[in-house]
Amino acid sequence: VQLQASGGGLVQAGGSLSLSCAASGVRTINSMNWYRQAPGKQRELVAGVATDGTTNYADFAKGRFTVAAEFARKKVDLHMMSLKPEDSAVYYCNVKFRRGFSTYEYDSWGQGTLVTVSS
Repeated sequence: VQLQASGGGLVQAGGSLSLSCAASGVRTINSMNWYRQAPGKQRELVAGVATDGTTNYADFAKGRFTVAAEFARKKVDLHMMSLKPEDSAVYYCNVKFRRGFSTYEYDSWGQGTLVTVSS
């Protein structure tokens, strides 16, 4: 399984930025998600969407971030607006998937893309 993320960069506070991620080598996806990790902090969930359409947002993302997935194309986007300096972090794409008939859920991670929000 490979995940290729893109779209990070530098943006001023209050601005917007979109991230994209494409997965390959995976067949049975349960959900596609975005996590982030700021320096000195643990990785945390930002937002995700399951194949049944259910979305899950961290409290800090609600009302500002939108996650959208095209499961047929194995792509997931994260649209971020009203960005704050505290949103600066490395953002990681994540796919949760199954293999064959197993119910075990595997994780795959992208390489991370840096988002920097200047004040």
